[in-house]
Amino acid sequence: MAEPIRIPDVVLNDGQPFSELGFGTYTLTGDEGIAAMQTAIGNGYRVLDTAVNYGNEREVGEAVRRSGAPREQVLVTTKVPGRHHGFEESIASGIESNETLGLDYIDLLLIHWPNPSVGKYVDTYRGLVELRERGIVRSVGVSNFTIEMLGEVIDATGVVPAVHQIELHPYFPQSELRAFHAEHGIRTESWSPLGRSRGELLEEESVVALAEKYGVAPSQLVLRWHTQLGATPIPKSSNSDRQRENADVFGFDLDPDDIEQLLSLERGRLFDADPRTHEEM
Repeated sequence: MAEPIRIPDVVLNDGQPFSELGFGTYTLTGDEGIAAMQTAIGNGYRVLDTAVNYGNEREVGEAVRRSGAPREQVLVTTKVPGRHHGFEESIASGIESNETLGLDYIDLLLIHWPNPSVGKYVDTYRGLVELRERGIVRSVGVSNFTIEMLGEVIDATGVVPAVHQIELHPYFPQSELRAFHAEHGIRTESWSPLGRSRGELLEEESVVALAEKYGVAPSQLVLRWHTQLGATPIPKSSNSDRQRENADVFGFDLDPDDIEQLLSLERGRLFDADPRTHEEM
């Protein structure tokens, strides 16, 4: 296998390491999923993103073990589902995820969705903080929250989320939310960083033109845009060549005007997933 791509690290607000670019594992299941994730680790990825609701925590753990990479060098994220909201429930969920992964500890545990009608995301976050205190989890954070919800969990616990994972791409750059993250030292993590399945976004005239300007693929251009915004994108691919292409984005820098040009593509969410109304159990 070729030498792994070098993906730079950042330090989270709790002092733990994290990568500037990670690997999404949604839909990667079974032996094929394990093989794809093992290949990703071999290609240089050091952050693997999963969730209880992805149904592949076992495969993620197995891929890490088979990769031969030192445990402390591969950072695994998983997420508490809506049906496990509540203080005691989230603690039990984190313990179960840790056992399923079989990796001794969870590097980052997130609340998957706030599910505001249930009204338990603050108590759920308290459970995550307790898991961190017990050493089962290294870092805690949230996913798909609003600024107001972030303020609630910070005010209630005094613990600022280390990471907030959100829908983020040039069509939906979330400028106000990212500014809040920057102000509070929260690392932004981007799900669906290339839009819908490498489709329309990568065929935009401006994206194609800018990719040609820098001599890179459109996907590399967009992923570099994320990292220069201070976000960690988590693209997913089971293809080794595409994994390497997605990771190899740190050899060029976008000009500020070109970053702004991609920001100008804003038009809103691509997925019907407004955290004020969307609920996922």
